[in-house]
Amino acid sequence: MDFQLLQKELGVQFTNEKLLKQAFTHSSYVNEHRGKPFADNERLEFLGDAVLELTISQFLFMNYPKLAEGELTKLRAAIVCEPSLVYFANQLGFGRFVLLGKGEELTGGRHRPALLADVFEAFIGALYLDQGIDEVLQFLEKFVYPRISQGEYSRVTDYKSQLQEFVQHDGLGDIQYRIVSERGPAHNREFISEVLLSGKIMGQGIGRSKKEAEQNAAHAAMNQLKINQ
Repeated sequence: MDFQLLQKELGVQFTNEKLLKQAFTHSSYVNEHRGKPFADNERLEFLGDAVLELTISQFLFMNYPKLAEGELTKLRAAIVCEPSLVYFANQLGFGRFVLLGKGEELTGGRHRPALLADVFEAFIGALYLDQGIDEVLQFLEKFVYPRISQGEYSRVTDYKSQLQEFVQHDGLGDIQYRIVSERGPAHNREFISEVLLSGKIMGQGIGRSKKEAEQNAAHAAMNQLKINQ
């Protein structure tokens, strides 16, 4: 992979390029190259998640003085959720640079949303370790903050509440949520939730928390029911 090209495109230059490479190294690649000095990106992803939470929180705190704590929390959640991180990863073409095992490559891993979101977080973690918080802030000011300022997240949606209101208004029955699967290591859990309407499955959602999975399931159900959002 041409990581010099990536750095040129992003306008950053790593002092330790090994960190950059690690950010784009999937565990499947490491597993297929046992005995070689490769490390996957899971620890960097853990760090990057925390750095993103802090930097996005700071941006929202400084730029949205009228928003209450609860509104800030919802807005931040919308920005750092998986679909949003996947959007940024795709905009930056990160998928081109991921190092994957052959099996993961053949099953379309390069385009898998969870994998791309993880890579974006790992890149932020690597950038923080190599360049410090100021360089992370410059990167976000260039590629992330403008989308927030343009109002992309101004309509923070609580799909569960909207679905509940619609169902109650039309007397369609009772809503239930259930977690049907959990996968991944403890620090990088992924949950799959289903939403049922009077016992019938209406939608399924995936998320990094049970709440996010339920919100995504509710969103899927709204699409199924053709509810205007």
